[in-house]
Amino acid sequence: MTKKWTPASAADGVEQVLKILEGKWKLVILFHLFGGQVKRFSELEKAIPAITQKMLIQQLRQMEADGIVTRTIYHQVPPKVEYRLTDWGQELCPALDALLKWAENKQ
Repeated sequence: MTKKWTPASAADGVEQVLKILEGKWKLVILFHLFGGQVKRFSELEKAIPAITQKMLIQQLRQMEADGIVTRTIYHQVPPKVEYRLTDWGQELCPALDALLKWAENKQ
């Protein structure tokens, strides 16, 4: 069943989504994980050299708590942690692609 939106509820819904995505690095992390990619923590660190380890951990934890990213811990020596998008997180890809296309059309 499709939700019936009012202008106020639609604005509120979009605002909630933007709060989930806010943060300097979340969108960068998302683009590194799109397409079903699985990345180890160290791979994300290397792929985003300007981010600090503390900030990467913080952003990934927030994204995990919001249901966008899933973390898999392998109990081995040395420990191995992998990140991937949840199905819900992967569904952001077309929406963000549409935003990119929209931004390209700016005159």
